[in-house]
Amino acid sequence: HGKSVSARSAACGVIVHVDLDCFYAQVEMIRNPALRDKPLGVQQKSIVVTCNYEARKLGVKKLMSVKDAKEKCPQLILVNGEDLTPYREISYKVTELLGEFCPLVERLGFDENFVDITEIVEKRLNQLQQSGCLGVCASGHVYNNRAIDLQDTAHVRLVIGSQIAEELREAIYARLGLTGCAGVASNKLLSKLVSGTFKPNQQTVLLPESCQDLMRSLDHIQKVPGIGYKTTKRLETLGIRNVCDLQAFPSAVLEKELGVSVAQRIQKLSYGEDDSPVTPSGPPQSFSDEDSFKKCSSEAEVKEKIEELLPNLLDRIHKDGRQPRTVRLTIRQFSSTDKWFSRESRQCPIPLHLVQKFGKESSKVISPLVDILMKLFRKMINVDLPFHLTLLNVCFSNLKDLPSSKKGSIGFYLKQASPPSGSAKRGRNFLLQEVDDVSQGEGSASWNQNCNRAGATKTRKLSEEKKSNIKKAGIPDFPFHLSPGDIDQEVFKELPEDIQKEIISEKT
Repeated sequence: HGKSVSARSAACGVIVHVDLDCFYAQVEMIRNPALRDKPLGVQQKSIVVTCNYEARKLGVKKLMSVKDAKEKCPQLILVNGEDLTPYREISYKVTELLGEFCPLVERLGFDENFVDITEIVEKRLNQLQQSGCLGVCASGHVYNNRAIDLQDTAHVRLVIGSQIAEELREAIYARLGLTGCAGVASNKLLSKLVSGTFKPNQQTVLLPESCQDLMRSLDHIQKVPGIGYKTTKRLETLGIRNVCDLQAFPSAVLEKELGVSVAQRIQKLSYGEDDSPVTPSGPPQSFSDEDSFKKCSSEAEVKEKIEELLPNLLDRIHKDGRQPRTVRLTIRQFSSTDKWFSRESRQCPIPLHLVQKFGKESSKVISPLVDILMKLFRKMINVDLPFHLTLLNVCFSNLKDLPSSKKGSIGFYLKQASPPSGSAKRGRNFLLQEVDDVSQGEGSASWNQNCNRAGATKTRKLSEEKKSNIKKAGIPDFPFHLSPGDIDQEVFKELPEDIQKEIISEKT
């Protein structure tokens, strides 16, 4: 396996991974400067999700229970961090700021960003070569204190990259008051792994010759980004527990066990090889919010929690300016053995008359959205039997820009909903999309997007029982004198009665 050759070929690229220090805690200290230099924890439910370094010095750790944290550090100040709005807003400001330096910025969660600075490095390298001066020195740490060879342009590129990384970190601090770590390497995988070598508020550059040292320093296979929980469990059954095990494992056997593409991908990752590009994130593809709890075991509680999640979500959608066309509900049922495989999701289209009210009349859509989400809930849970939920997540997706013309015509929107010719029979039934949840799969970074994911979309017609319930609820049948080609029947049935009457009067 030509490791030194592959490391060299990848070394032309220069990627920075920026990881903000104890992000939620930093945001709280910016919002309330009186909290600076005091042990601070950010609390969600009964967990300290993060804490500042003053608290860490006194024994508090991330994801520690509030009770244990208070025992360790009685003077710990706790701030409620369940409203993610301030964190989200500052997170996007960081991404926007990095985008001013370079267009290739990819978000990874609220507190991490990849920046592909290859072109900027190349320009600076050319300027140095033209000036006849290559006397550059690295900013921050060099992994393993390896000596820099200024005759090696791969080294020089990475050293220039370390200087740019320092400029990025200085700009984030000057403009937003946030500190963070950075890793500089030839690809996303290595830059992410090396960025945490020295914390807080420091940076590290990885030279190609140190790549294998870094990879073999990982004491568990799950510490390799892109190898998730499920794959880790499969590998453990094969006796593979660390990077050295994976590197040494026969490729043919691994391919037989995991499939060729997955086996080849993770074995490459074990050698630090990653050719996934930095993909600019752009606007969010969906808006979601969730609540976790010890126990939720009644329909009334589920409804109440959904009602609590919706206002903030609708506010975010309104600020974004696009309209979602799909809503998804995810639940997590209690499992004493495995928290990863107990999630389940259902989604369905949002009736177009509701879509039009997003933004201006958001308060009017909460009640009908709750009804839709409760229908999805009943698709997953038999409410006649006992149930024990520990999480609810509501997600709006399939975001569309507002129509540029013909807005305001109810008939226009209804006509867009008509099924294409040849699918009329299918269009007569209200459809609910049944989607297996994949959010807990193999990680969110783009190096995983091409691998096979468990879960497929199935479509299921509303049961006859549900149809009869709809009729009992007093929703009128489709008016026989209207042309089915003009208005989608199921959309019509979803409309409020006053709008139905308005359309009938228009058509007659």
